[in-house]
Amino acid sequence: MELECYPTENRPPEIVPGRPQRAWMDRFAERHPYRCLPLTMANTTGWDILCPVGFSMTWDGGAHQECIKFQPDHPYPGFNDFVKSHFTRGVVTFHTGYLFRTPPGWSLMTMGPPNHIKDGIQPLAGVVETDWLPFPFTMNWIFTRPGTVRFEKGETFCFIMLIQDKPMEAFQPVIKSMNSNPELRRQYDVWAEKRTEFNNLIFKRDPEATKEAWQRFYFKGEYPEEIQAEAPSHHVNKRRMKSPKLGT
Repeated sequence: MELECYPTENRPPEIVPGRPQRAWMDRFAERHPYRCLPLTMANTTGWDILCPVGFSMTWDGGAHQECIKFQPDHPYPGFNDFVKSHFTRGVVTFHTGYLFRTPPGWSLMTMGPPNHIKDGIQPLAGVVETDWLPFPFTMNWIFTRPGTVRFEKGETFCFIMLIQDKPMEAFQPVIKSMNSNPELRRQYDVWAEKRTEFNNLIFKRDPEATKEAWQRFYFKGEYPEEIQAEAPSHHVNKRRMKSPKLGT
């Protein structure tokens, strides 16, 4: 399986495996958000495309292309083609520098880096049929208010992940009573009881619970002992995507 990345310019931005770190997560006491496995897995399930140069951009709130001004930290070849105002009304367009091709049936989801908070601007997500598309796509962000926003050199401006989007249309959401699945009902009730007991002990500052700090059932891919079921063999708590390599 290959994600083919064809540079469309001489100095395309760097592509790296999705990075787990987020500044707002680092600022929490004991970096608590990293205990949330769904957050860190989302951060790393794809690839980051990085800004080749730091720059600032300012939107005056107007509807025209010239209402957004760009200022690189230093002269950079091709900067005016890398990022620009193309769609107007506070929308900023980045060129990834690549034409991507995916295996048949696979598309690319393009978005901002998951769980990355950026004040004053919002990434716009897209699904691109890269299994046939013969031209590149752009990554777009939209200002949420007039003002100035910075992107640092090495900061992610686009995050890409592979999805098989066509089969998803076959799924039918069905709302069911949990009582219709007795085993799931039992497992849920055991988990809920253990969760309540642990939170009560934390509230009372029980020494053992305080030392444990958080329950690790999901992080470890384990059930509480009372469920007496085999742990899932396919559980993953760390993901590292492959780095790009040179092809022929």
